Amino acid sequence: MKKRILIIGGGFGGLSTFYSLQKNGSKYVEITLVDSRETSLEKPSLPEVAFVGKPLNKVQIPLKSVIENRGGKYMNSEVKVVDPRSNYVELNNGERIPYDYLVIATGAIKDYNAIEGFKDYGYSVCDDDHAPKLYERIMNFNGGKIAVGAAKTEWADHPGVKKLSAPCEGPVGEIMFMLDYALRQRAIRSKSTINVFSPGEIFFEDVGPKVHKSLEPVIKAQGINVLTSKVIKKIEKDHVEFEDGTSLESDLTIIIPPYSGIPFVKNSGIGDEKGFIMTDSQMRHENYKNIFAIGDINAMAMPKLGHIAVMQGQVASSAILKDINGEGEVLPFKPEIFCIMNRGGIDATMILSDYLYGGKTDITLNGPIAHMMKWGFDDFYFYTKGHMPPELMQNGLKKFLEFLKK
Repeated sequence: MKKRILIIGGGFGGLSTFYSLQKNGSKYVEITLVDSRETSLEKPSLPEVAFVGKPLNKVQIPLKSVIENRGGKYMNSEVKVVDPRSNYVELNNGERIPYDYLVIATGAIKDYNAIEGFKDYGYSVCDDDHAPKLYERIMNFNGGKIAVGAAKTEWADHPGVKKLSAPCEGPVGEIMFMLDYALRQRAIRSKSTINVFSPGEIFFEDVGPKVHKSLEPVIKAQGINVLTSKVIKKIEKDHVEFEDGTSLESDLTIIIPPYSGIPFVKNSGIGDEKGFIMTDSQMRHENYKNIFAIGDINAMAMPKLGHIAVMQGQVASSAILKDINGEGEVLPFKPEIFCIMNRGGIDATMILSDYLYGGKTDITLNGPIAHMMKWGFDDFYFYTKGHMPPELMQNGLKKFLEFLKK
């Protein structure tokens, strides 16, 4: 009999796992994917929604047709609880779904409510509700003081796992650059100031000194001011307050909120005190060997980055298939930062770094080539309904980037 695989979550990690299992083990598994959304959200393109006006239907991938056209089963529902001992998931409507293997790929909650004043005065780019609101605000903005930054997230302690003050500051970089470009296009940049704040001692604390050395002159050239060790406490109409007692004048405040775990993870007793799941290097739960966690919900996924979610999905898929048929090898997990930040127009910055994990790679590529790669990756993902570009293409791009920096 085929093994029952249940995937919770249809984002980068969930779709990566689904496609990998279907491609390499369709004769061994039957897959059900559950998500509370009807669409998978292409989050790396949300800054384009916020600053360029990209239509939402160009960043949303319908899940039902994607899953069912490829032989899986899709359920649009929320998960209430997981029973790891009896191997079933209970949905909010009371239905119980049995599984042989469970893959939790829910992402994390963007906790806007944790920031006092956000509801009345804050903006963000983190989802398809907030990004269009920010675009409307930008289009009606006539100049003034702007504050952009990430809130601090509190993590549980896990030996060997890096803890970053912010889940990922790549979006902050993309916001500040695209905002600068948008204001210049509207000829109001001279009437505006852009202040960026980070809860960490270093802005972009997940990369090394070579990346910082490359980025710092670019930031300076755009007249963007950066403040570090600033933990946001409250947003008011005309300023932002920090926990150290200081404040920053702001007519427009754009925030990456803190992250928190998923309720059913907490309720089921399968996560840490913050609601994230610690796994081994195969993405296997520490106590329940048929449960896997990938992407933002995995405590080892630091920073919270789509590239890492995809890597973890491929590792988990290989481990599951190794369990089932005893063939193949479990892919090693070798985390790295690989991201591309749009800077407006035809400019972008591509980053490849494993410095956070003890490696020596720490390089950037600035300019139109990086922008072309960003456009290619995003469009490939959208038009192939959640497929990442072929591994050969990604490896070739990395080698090309390394070659340019020799």
